[in-house]
Amino acid sequence: MVRYSKLAFRQTVYEYGTDLCWTPMILAKEFNRNRFARDSDFTVSTNRPQPPTIVQFGANVPLELARASSLVAPFSNGVDLNCGCPQSWACAETLGAALMEKRELVRDMVIETRDHLRRDGWAVGKEKDMDNPKGRSVSIKIRVHKDLRKTMDFITTVLGPEHDRHIDFLTIHPRTRSTPSSTPINVEALEVLTSTFGDKVPILVSGDVFTLNSLPFTSPLLLSRPQQSQTPLMQIPKLAGLMSARAILANPALYTGHDACPWSAVDTFMNKVARAPLPFKLVLHHLSEMCAPGMGPNKNALLSKPERAAMLACANMVDLIDFLDEKRAAATTQQSTPGINDGIIPPTGIRRDIQTSSRLLP
Repeated sequence: MVRYSKLAFRQTVYEYGTDLCWTPMILAKEFNRNRFARDSDFTVSTNRPQPPTIVQFGANVPLELARASSLVAPFSNGVDLNCGCPQSWACAETLGAALMEKRELVRDMVIETRDHLRRDGWAVGKEKDMDNPKGRSVSIKIRVHKDLRKTMDFITTVLGPEHDRHIDFLTIHPRTRSTPSSTPINVEALEVLTSTFGDKVPILVSGDVFTLNSLPFTSPLLLSRPQQSQTPLMQIPKLAGLMSARAILANPALYTGHDACPWSAVDTFMNKVARAPLPFKLVLHHLSEMCAPGMGPNKNALLSKPERAAMLACANMVDLIDFLDEKRAAATTQQSTPGINDGIIPPTGIRRDIQTSSRLLP
């Protein structure tokens, strides 16, 4: 997500069942050249443990991606090349989804990055280095083409030889560059691609992961979770994990099974912001997403529309914390809202603690 997966948010979702966190997309060229870009784009915690973090880059030059990856390697678990961002500014710069027409370039970028990290002493041996403290991953996130054969050619080129593939895992967003997010993902395309490549590389799916009970497909890894669809769902047997963006922005507790954002997640986020500050407008945006109706079937909201407007009118963090404490206390009085932090963070936990960024399937 552009802008919306900073440290405080990554720490929050990690506490609520997310296994692997992505940073916002960072432009590799500017990251390499500008100290201020590095300071603002990539923040890590000095209070361990650090959430397992993949740094996602936007790049179109092999050496730029390799150098940026080398800079973040000591502070992350891996790097990811974004070949899926459909925003017009990114595509105009031959970034994001525009790279889906540059399969040889993408291949060259991941090869150069892996070689660069290896020369720096990092362990990039894929599965054999999963438990190595110096192990680092190199991955890509893609969209699909209207002609699925082009996507298959793209993946084949980027993967390289079966005995020594170029990437550790692959994330597929089964929409085309021009498909609006309101259109359901192409489950048929996802099934074809996972069936073809799922034995060669771990594959994650991105898109329409709104709640664990409303996925538009099923999998042997998901049989323990009830499905609410009245029609049979296509089975995706070779899926390694789920990635969520819009939905987890609205409900950071998605992967613990919550179908709507609980108040405890708001408490957790605000406590993380106190330790890892964000620009105030960004904090307001996160809270407006979390307190509004979510992306899943459950449209209950923590705050009404007028209450959200009043929250957005807060002028500073002190006013915002007072506002949230008041609404949280009122909600607790009316109805108990259990969450994974209940008993740890009190109903007015924001004020008391103010002194101090894809889930793999089991």
